[in-house]
Amino acid sequence: MQEHMLTTIDNPYDPFTEYDEWYAFDESHGYRTTSFLARVVKTSNELSDADQSLALELAIEEIVTENISGMYKRVPNMNEV
Repeated sequence: MQEHMLTTIDNPYDPFTEYDEWYAFDESHGYRTTSFLARVVKTSNELSDADQSLALELAIEEIVTENISGMYKRVPNMNEV
């Protein structure tokens, strides 16, 4: 399964390779995408790593699907081998 991250359509930074810049842009624009994602994801410390990854992917998919504001998009990790 390819790894994805949630971002906004106007954020010019790659959250995989330029996380600090991506995060600074996101916070300075008031999006707080990481906090939003944390509120949506259904996870637990009792889940395996694979199940936690799946829960994160499902939360990202839910946000992108229900994207009322049109601000969010899912980006793949282009550095995966």
